[in-house]
Amino acid sequence: MSKKTETKKITSIGGSALIEGIMMRGPKRITVAVRTGEDSIYTEDISIKFLGQSSKFWKIPFFRGVAGMIDSMRLSYKSLMLSADKALEAGEIEEEEPSKFEKWIDEKLGDKFMKILMVFSTIIGVALAILLFFFLPTWIFNLIGLAVPAIKQGGETVVFWQSVAEGLLKIIIFLSYILIVSQLSDMKRVFQYHGAEHKAIFCYENDLPLTVENVKKQRRFHPRCGTSFILLSLLVGIIVGLFIPHAPFGITWLRPVIKLALLPITIGIGYELIKFCGKHDNTLTRIIAAPGLWAQRITTKEPKEDMCEVAIKAIEAVIPDDGSDIVKNGCC
Repeated sequence: MSKKTETKKITSIGGSALIEGIMMRGPKRITVAVRTGEDSIYTEDISIKFLGQSSKFWKIPFFRGVAGMIDSMRLSYKSLMLSADKALEAGEIEEEEPSKFEKWIDEKLGDKFMKILMVFSTIIGVALAILLFFFLPTWIFNLIGLAVPAIKQGGETVVFWQSVAEGLLKIIIFLSYILIVSQLSDMKRVFQYHGAEHKAIFCYENDLPLTVENVKKQRRFHPRCGTSFILLSLLVGIIVGLFIPHAPFGITWLRPVIKLALLPITIGIGYELIKFCGKHDNTLTRIIAAPGLWAQRITTKEPKEDMCEVAIKAIEAVIPDDGSDIVKNGCC
């Protein structure tokens, strides 16, 4: 964090932006707040069984990072579906007229079709992510290697430059993707709610009354953001890649397979680093947090007043009376 982001306390409360709403997660409650009208905000508490609750194994440093990511994905999906349903019911988002084919599918399969579609979409999404972030960068580097004899020879120098090149390509792909989706009108609003979420947390951490005026004054770049975690994990992946041969056992496509197998290690290290940056403010943590804070210029936008109202409603619901959310008091 820079000096501009110093706060009077640090809270464990976090959240995520949804469709016309925000999810806030505190130590005792998880609340979704959705704008359902000009003067109406719907709130609902949701719950899931976290991996850390089922086994102490998932509370061990580094392993808790993997558990945290899985839990966050499950929680985000559940929150997103709730917000979409409520926003749709309230008319905050328009529902397109179903086609004849969609009507026929709905008549024949009903809810079963939606479940099948969600499973299929998830499989396609995961497969596409693996292709783009693991195999494509390696393929591009090896393609370049056809014209560079030094790369064909292998060796430690080649592994170093390959890891750096693959890491930079992953970051370019990630940033390009969020830049493209940020141009969509619906995503712009989600990114505005993302900004409102950060501002509300900063307002609370600065011990200011949770009012729209106070929230709007806060910065929208927060060091414990999921965007920072993703970018930090991509950077950690460069270091992990240094320990993987250019062509394991003489097979070039085994490198991305091994990197994929080592993904839990990459995620675990990234998680510990983001937690460390959230609890400390010094030159080292500012350097570590800088890339993620910069990327938030894309994933967060300045929110409108009604969006700040939703953020306030969500965070007020999860602030515990006993202060169990406070990680550290005093200047961070």
